[in-house]
Amino acid sequence: MDLTPMWFAVYKTSKWLLYPLSWIVLSGLLTLVVACLPVTPTRTTWVRRFAFSTILLLLLTATPVLSTIYISLLEERYPPFTAPPAPKFDAVVILAGGVFHKGSLRPADEPSEDSRHRTACGAELWLQGLAPKVILAGGDATVRRTGPPESREMKRWALRLGVPESVIQVEEHSRTTYENAVQTKALLGPARILLVTAAYHLPRAVGLFEKQGFTVTPVGCGYEATHHPQQAWEQKTLFDFIPTVRALLVSTEAIDEVAGILVYWITGKWQP
Repeated sequence: MDLTPMWFAVYKTSKWLLYPLSWIVLSGLLTLVVACLPVTPTRTTWVRRFAFSTILLLLLTATPVLSTIYISLLEERYPPFTAPPAPKFDAVVILAGGVFHKGSLRPADEPSEDSRHRTACGAELWLQGLAPKVILAGGDATVRRTGPPESREMKRWALRLGVPESVIQVEEHSRTTYENAVQTKALLGPARILLVTAAYHLPRAVGLFEKQGFTVTPVGCGYEATHHPQQAWEQKTLFDFIPTVRALLVSTEAIDEVAGILVYWITGKWQP
């Protein structure tokens, strides 16, 4: 069942509460607010606590070596895909990864880097003859559905990569990974699929699609981490211990995925 615009807005807003940057800003604001109050021994103690929490949160979520460990714990769940000698798949299902909207500077809507990368991975699987059709899954992820369906933009990219229009099916109603699974089932039924998405997104996506009755072979497309978690400390330099914006983004992706898995598991939509 699709979320109404109101509940989808609540869903989108609630995700901001999970983001490490939100925690860091909140902790910093509390530090500032308490520091602006008249000085007392108790308030001075709280200023120190909030300031310490702000720095600690920054180090835990924006340090490259730590963010790599977080994301690799998700990415190692499924090994890299190796094509079987006798493929028996009904379709390649590619999950959308976002779209850039047209505006006063960008002349046209276009798929994001993640969507392009996933489409390229899926197109390669089809070109290898592993499945007869390609499903592009992803609708308009704006709150009021005022943007383009992500899968429609991915289709244009797939056509440029050599996938013929006759084998492409577009699922353009879903806005979440759960809806991806439900809407794809409406197109295919309980099929045997190659599921293409980012490696860190596979644990959530596979559980949701299997819950819908699919036989899933996961295909990780794009890895944030280079090594398994136990090898994360190898060949590190000083720069891997200096906080960066990129590391903060990777930590955010990991936290978002774990939270999504927990919510879907609690609501009975995801299976381990």
